[in-house]
Amino acid sequence: MSTYTETIGEKLNNLLEKTYDAEKGYKKAAENTEHPLLKPYFERRSKERTDFKQAIKTEIKQFGQNPETEGSLTGKVHRTWMDTKALFASDKAEAMLEESIRGEKSAVDEYKELLSDTQLPPSTAIMLKDQMNRIAYDLSTIKTLENLS
Repeated sequence: MSTYTETIGEKLNNLLEKTYDAEKGYKKAAENTEHPLLKPYFERRSKERTDFKQAIKTEIKQFGQNPETEGSLTGKVHRTWMDTKALFASDKAEAMLEESIRGEKSAVDEYKELLSDTQLPPSTAIMLKDQMNRIAYDLSTIKTLENLS
């Protein structure tokens, strides 16, 4: 049976792995578009995920656990899919926005699930709520940008 620390550490490491994926996914989206509004938007989101990643790593280390050092195989496959979709899509900007919206909705759901754990320490819950709220805001911004592209 795992201990409290191991359980929370595992959950945070799973989130960290997905944060690596999001960081790289946004970087890939920025590389796949020349749209004057979307390129800097995707670059900012990648940087934001870099910041999220660092905060999650710090939290994991506070539990005496070792943080993950890279993203998931699923994330790598998804970025390859983004490259392929961008190559063949008639509207690359729209294709990247669709992927971003899908990914952000999934991220909010994952944060909500993690935040439902009543054993999270207050510092972890505060960090996760802040990150989730920023992602939810990004999601509303993406939807606005979708109307502009």
